[in-house]
Amino acid sequence: MSSPPVFLAEALPAEGTETMLTGPEGRHAATVRRLRAGERLMLTDGQGELALCDVLETGRDQLRLRVLRRTIEPAPALRVTLAQALVKGQGGELSVELATEAGVDAVLPWRADRCVARWDCGPRGAKALSRWREAAREAAKQSRRGWVPEVAEPVSTPMLGQRVAAAAGCLVLHESAADPLPLVPLPAAGELVLVVGPEGGITEAELATLTAAGGRPVRLGPGVLRSSSAGAVALGAIGALSQRWSLRH
Repeated sequence: MSSPPVFLAEALPAEGTETMLTGPEGRHAATVRRLRAGERLMLTDGQGELALCDVLETGRDQLRLRVLRRTIEPAPALRVTLAQALVKGQGGELSVELATEAGVDAVLPWRADRCVARWDCGPRGAKALSRWREAAREAAKQSRRGWVPEVAEPVSTPMLGQRVAAAAGCLVLHESAADPLPLVPLPAAGELVLVVGPEGGITEAELATLTAAGGRPVRLGPGVLRSSSAGAVALGAIGALSQRWSLRH
């Protein structure tokens, strides 16, 4: 039996009460998912709160629900932030989508030196950031998560270095690294920053900045992955090597 589909709500009602799912989420549930009376769905506020609901009645673009029970999906002790270099075209949204499905807790867009994509501070940059955030929202719902990863404003390399220095640990994916990721000890708690460079690679100056701040270069395997998929593969390894997957429900 598959788990019920997840939809986002700004606030969750109390157990035993009725509520309406309207707006874009209600329209998607009624017209795209075609949920009917007697079926169940899950509401989440994107911050770990979940509510299992019975569908009582459907309309053209809304559903009437009864809340059966509320639960909390605990945040992991070890939180992974993906520092993802800007990727040209739809590769950026793909990287956020895959990382969200793999369990990332936050995404930090990185203006690396060799990025082909350049987000300005005007409407074009805001639109690109909005697409990344929408990708995180949709992927969180698809993977039945109670947490929607925060996608922050883009950072420069010095700003990323400051974030790395304040974190509990940092892994910098690099094809020339001597240490494979499975052999590198991971912190038990706190923030772990996972750095993924652009398709052109991380420069020596950037690598020096990150390692000086406490970052540790690691490699995933003998091959070189695309920037859009490397983060998700690394997150899978981190999930298996830590308690992150075993503590999720």
